[in-house]
Amino acid sequence: MTSTAHPPVSKTRVTLAITAAILAVLVVIFFIAAGLYADVLWFDQLGFLQVLTTQWFSTAAMFVVGFLAMAVPVWLSIEIAFRARPVYAKLNSQLDRYQQVIEPLRRLAMFGIPAVLGLFTGVSAATRWPVVLQYLNRTPFGEKDPQFGLDVSFYVFELPFYQGVAAYASAVVLLAGIAALATSYLYGAIRVSGREVRISRTARIQVAVIAAVYIALQAVSIWLDQYSTLTSAGAGYLRTGAGFTETQATIPGRAILAIVAALVAVLFIVTAIIGRWRLPVIGTALLLVTGLILGGVYPWIVQRFQVEPSARSLEAPYIERSIDATRAAYGVDTVSELPYNATTDAEAGALRADAETTANIRIIDPALVSDSFAQLERFKQYYQFSPHLDVDRYNIDGTVQDTVIAVRELDQEGLGDSQTPYSNAFVYTHGYGVVAAYGNQRTTDGQPVFLQSGIPSTGALGIDEPRIYFGESSPAYSIVGAPEGAKAIELDYPSGEDENASNTTTTFDGNGGPKLDNIFNKLVYAIKFQSEQIFLSNAVTNKSQILYDRDPIERVGKVAPYLTLDTDTYPAVVDGKVVWIVDGYTTTTNYPYSQVETLSDTIVDTNTQPLPYAVDDLNYIRNSVKATVDAYSGKVTLYAWDTEDPILKTWQKIFPTTLKSSDSMDAELLSHVRYPSDLFKVQRAILGSYHVTDPNTFFSGNDQWVTPDDPTSPATNPTLQPPYYLTMQVPGTDASAFTLYSTYIPRAAATSSSSVLSGYLAVNSDAGPDYGKLTLLTLPGQDTVPGPGQVQNSFNSDTEVASQLALLQRGDTEAIQGNLLTLPVGGGLLYVQPVYVQSTSGTSYPLLRKVLVGFGDQIAFEDTLDEALDALFGGDSGANAGDGGTVVTPDPAAPTPTPTDPGTPTTPDAGGGTGVTDQAALTAALADAKKAFADRTAAYAANDLVAAAQADERLTAALTAALAASGE
Repeated sequence: MTSTAHPPVSKTRVTLAITAAILAVLVVIFFIAAGLYADVLWFDQLGFLQVLTTQWFSTAAMFVVGFLAMAVPVWLSIEIAFRARPVYAKLNSQLDRYQQVIEPLRRLAMFGIPAVLGLFTGVSAATRWPVVLQYLNRTPFGEKDPQFGLDVSFYVFELPFYQGVAAYASAVVLLAGIAALATSYLYGAIRVSGREVRISRTARIQVAVIAAVYIALQAVSIWLDQYSTLTSAGAGYLRTGAGFTETQATIPGRAILAIVAALVAVLFIVTAIIGRWRLPVIGTALLLVTGLILGGVYPWIVQRFQVEPSARSLEAPYIERSIDATRAAYGVDTVSELPYNATTDAEAGALRADAETTANIRIIDPALVSDSFAQLERFKQYYQFSPHLDVDRYNIDGTVQDTVIAVRELDQEGLGDSQTPYSNAFVYTHGYGVVAAYGNQRTTDGQPVFLQSGIPSTGALGIDEPRIYFGESSPAYSIVGAPEGAKAIELDYPSGEDENASNTTTTFDGNGGPKLDNIFNKLVYAIKFQSEQIFLSNAVTNKSQILYDRDPIERVGKVAPYLTLDTDTYPAVVDGKVVWIVDGYTTTTNYPYSQVETLSDTIVDTNTQPLPYAVDDLNYIRNSVKATVDAYSGKVTLYAWDTEDPILKTWQKIFPTTLKSSDSMDAELLSHVRYPSDLFKVQRAILGSYHVTDPNTFFSGNDQWVTPDDPTSPATNPTLQPPYYLTMQVPGTDASAFTLYSTYIPRAAATSSSSVLSGYLAVNSDAGPDYGKLTLLTLPGQDTVPGPGQVQNSFNSDTEVASQLALLQRGDTEAIQGNLLTLPVGGGLLYVQPVYVQSTSGTSYPLLRKVLVGFGDQIAFEDTLDEALDALFGGDSGANAGDGGTVVTPDPAAPTPTPTDPGTPTTPDAGGGTGVTDQAALTAALADAKKAFADRTAAYAANDLVAAAQADERLTAALTAALAASGE
C-alpha cells in the first residue's frame, strides 16, 4: 500500500496571493474614491456642492436605515429561535445530519444571512431618498380630493412614503418569520410527524407574534390602498381615478378587508397567549375568502351588471371629477376658449387688420436651413451647426424681429485623421460665435438674410464674448487655462482666406471647471477620462482647468436632479454673452383623478424622436424653473419661475440655496424667455380630449381632437406636426406676442388627408402678465375650414403648382417643401409654406425659391410671400410681408450652385439663367404644360394608358419649350 504525500503550501505563495488581493481591493477603492472626488470638485466649482452632499448623506442615511431595518430583526429572529431551542429535543436522522453540516457555519450564518439581506434592502432603500425628503419637507397644495377630502399633498408626498414603509416592513417581517421557522425546525422547536405538527411554547409565541405583526401590516397596506384608487386606473371608464365601481365597491371592500385583517392579527396574538391555532387559522382562511370576494368578485359584479348597462349616467359625476382634476393638474383649466367663425373667402384687403402679424410671418424654416448655415457660415470643417435651428426674437432698431439662430459649435470629428489626443484636449477646445438670420426675409437668390454672422462675429446682436466652451455638441473634455504671459495654444478662430496666415489663438480666462493644480487632481482626471495626457503633458499647468459635462441639459440635470428637463434648449444673446436657456419641470404621477400621460411619447413629432424605453409617466406638470448656462464659463443659474408650485416649494426646502428668484432675472434675459415646447405638446394632447367639459359629451367621445400629421413627413412613416413659434396677434388678445401654436383636427379623421380644422391652440410666450395664457380657437363643426393635410394635398395636386414644381426639379435639383404654417388672420386661416430648391449632386444647400399660400380653397404660388399674398387676396392683401422688398430673378428654377470647397462660404449666382427670357413664350409653354398635366391626370383616372402617354409627351415638350423660353 502506497501513499502520496502532498507538499506543504508555500508560505510565500500564500503571502503573495493575500497581498495581491489586498492591492486589488485598494485599487478598486481608489478608483471609486477618485470618481467621487471628481464629483466633489465639479459640483464645488459650480457652487452646487450642497446638492451633491445632500444626495450623498440622504443616500447613506437611507442605506443605513434599510440595512439595520432588515438585518437587525432577521438576526434577532434567528437568535431568539436558537436560544429558545429545546436542549434535549429528539431529532430524526435527517435533521441531525443537517445540524452536523450547518453547526460549524452557524455563527457565520447567524450574522451573514441578516447582513446579506440587509445589504440588498439598504441598496433598495437608498434609491428612495427623494420620497423620504419630499415627505419630510412636504408642502400643502391647498386643494382637496373629491372623494376623501384630503389635501392633494397627501397623495403626492405622504401616500408614497407610507406605502413604501409598509412594503419594506412587510418584507422585513416576512423574512424574519421565515428565518424563525427555519431555525426552529432545524433545532427541533417545530417537529413534523406525519400529520401532526408539534411546536414548543417559545417557538409558538415567536411565530404567532411575527404572524400577527405581518397581518397587521397587511391591514395597514390594504387600508392605504383605498387612497391609491384615486391615482390608478379603474375598472370602468376612467383611465385614472375612482369611478362608480371603485367608490361603491372597491373602496368599501378594502376598508372592510383591512378591518378583517386587523382582527386576524389579534387572533394570532391570542394564540401566542393561549396556545391554540384554530382561531387564527380559520381567521386567515376567512381573510383570503373575504379578499377574493370583496377585492375581485363583488367589484366585477357591480361593474358588469350595474355600471355597464348605465355607464353614461353612473360614471358622469366621476368623469366630471377627472375633467376638473386633469385640467388643473396640466395647467389648462384657465384656457380661454373662443369660437372662431373662420371665413374661407379670400377678399382684397383682408389682411389690413393683421398687418403686424403679416409682416412677421416666418419663411425661413429652421428645420431645413441648417445646411445653408453650414455652407455659408461654417468656414472650416471643424465647425458645425445643430441639424434643427432655434427660433427666438430680438429687438433690432426698435422692432422685435423673429430670428432663426444657431451656435457655431466645435466638431472635432471634422478634423479627420489630423486630430490627435493633444489637439483634441488642448487646441480645439471651443466653438465660435452665433449665426442669426431674419425669419421673414431672404436674399434675391434664396439665401437667409443674416443679422449676425462671420468670424469674428459681427452684426446687430452685439456679442462681446463669442467663444462657445459649453454647448450641445462640445467635446467630452478640454483642458484650458495657462499662466499669465504664457503662449496661447487654444485655436480661437481660423485666419481666413490667407492660408499662410497663422490662426488666432486664445487662452480661457474664466472659471469653467475643476483646477488641475496638483498631482492628485491630475491623477483623478487621468483615471476618469483614461488619458495619460492629463497626467503627463507639460501643457497642464497649475492654472489649467478641465471642462467636462458641457451639454447645457446635462449640467442643469446634475445640479437640479428633481427636474424633468425640456428637450429643446436654445441659445440667446444676453448682455453681450451667449447663454443657453433650459426649461425645467416638476412632475408627479400621484395627482388624484388626473389622467396619466407618458412624456416621451407625448412630445414625439417631426422634430422630436421617440425614446426606445419611456419611463417618464406624469399626471401633473409645471414649468417651475428657468435655467441658464453661460456658453463661455459654463455657469449654471436656476430661477424659480412658478413660485406657487408646491413641489418646487418642497424641493426649495431640501436645497434651500440653489434657486434664485425670477425677480432677479435680467430684463434682456426675460425678453428671450419663451413658453417651453414640451409642456405645450403635453397640454395640447390633454386639450384634445379635455376641451370638452360636459361629462356626457366627454363620455360619448364624439368631440375628440388630435394633432394632425405633419404634411411634409413621409407618407410611409407619418409624424405629428410640431408646434411653431411665431410673432402674431391671436384673435381675442390685445396685442401681438411671440406665440407658440398648434392645430387640431377631429380624431375620427386623423388618418384622412382631407380632414378639416377643428381647433387652434396658441400660448403667449412673452414674459409678462400674459405669459402662459392659453387661447383655444374652436371652429364650428359645420364649417369646412381645411386642415394642414387637406391644404398640403391641394398644394400638391394643383396643376399650375405641379408644373412650376416640375420646373424647379429639372436636372440635378429637387424641390423641398418647408414647414406649413397656419395663421388666424383675415378672419380665417392662412397657410404659408416656403419651397426650397437644392441640388441632388455634389455639395449643396437649400435655397428659398417660392412661397405657397392658401386661404379656404384658394391657393397662390409666387416668388415671394408678399407677391403670393397679393395674388391670393385679389391683387392686394392689405398688408406687407417681411420679404416685400425682395427682387427675385425671373427664372425661379435656376440650378443650385455647387461649392467646390466645403470649408469656404459660397454665393450662388444671382443671375439665374444664362440668356434672355421670352416672357410671352414662357407663359404659353407653362399653359401648355398645365393642360398636358391635367390631361394626363384624367387619362390615368380613366385607365387610358395610351392617352396618358400622349399627354406625357406633350408635357415633356411643353417643359422643354419653357426651358428654352427662360433662356436656358
